[in-house]
Amino acid sequence: MTDNIASRVSEADVAYFNQGQVHHETQSSVLISSSPYLNDPELRDLIAQEMLRRNGPDLPSTAYIPHVVKCLMKYEDWPRIFQLFEEEKQRLPEFKAWLEGRKVSLFKPEELEDPKAGTLKEVVHDFVVNSPYNMDFFYQGLKIENDFDFYQKERTHSHDIEHMITGFETNHAGEIALLEANEVAVYNYFVPELAAFFNRTGAYLKAKTMMKSGLHYPESYAIEVKARQVGAAQGANWKHPLFLIPFRDMLDRQLSDIREEFGITNPPPPGEWAYTTALSEDERLPDNDVAAHAQAAE
Repeated sequence: MTDNIASRVSEADVAYFNQGQVHHETQSSVLISSSPYLNDPELRDLIAQEMLRRNGPDLPSTAYIPHVVKCLMKYEDWPRIFQLFEEEKQRLPEFKAWLEGRKVSLFKPEELEDPKAGTLKEVVHDFVVNSPYNMDFFYQGLKIENDFDFYQKERTHSHDIEHMITGFETNHAGEIALLEANEVAVYNYFVPELAAFFNRTGAYLKAKTMMKSGLHYPESYAIEVKARQVGAAQGANWKHPLFLIPFRDMLDRQLSDIREEFGITNPPPPGEWAYTTALSEDERLPDNDVAAHAQAAE
């Protein structure tokens, strides 16, 4: 019975979903499309692989993110992106002040010494000392010489701080929630064309994660649905995208005050989503553990 299930997609179905299709003829011996992304063989291969493969110990789930970013950047209209930066600087005073302030949120150890309880400095210090992550993890070696350089580097530096202040920790569900929150926030704040550029990598990360989980990790997909809902709700309340906060000026402020000022609402309790990373890997939690966590999250 199962051998012919795929054949239930009939020719009538194909015809219905392809009404109005125009067939183009070409003399090209290779794939050619109106989309430069589809025309890129490396990008086609990477997107297909990362959306369809399982996760495994031989290759981390973050594999090839730099490769995909490099491919996408080849097709940006850079003069237009820079023009949008200037136009949005004139329209959005916070964006202009952030770019021109050039306050880098990458801290030396001595800047984080003797933090007071409950402050941003305390959570950044804890992250730097006790986590395996490097806050300068992308565009390494890039020197800041203009607004765009600062944007690229500061979004890297502030990414982990966003995890800290939103409560969306660096686990699987936390990453999904933060992607969703940032997507909502940038589209609420910037014109769609620039928001799309700011969200380019995020769109890829969310799409490939959703497809992979939809195919291979049903328990993971279930928690991703909830994480997206929580992230979207919080991001809709943000005063503006969090990467515009001059975190260097905020180190000695209470985390609760920062959250209140910038609309960071309902952060998940610490550790609530810690189990979710296992759900997105081939090493599954026992079914009773999955059920217990799912019930607790409801």
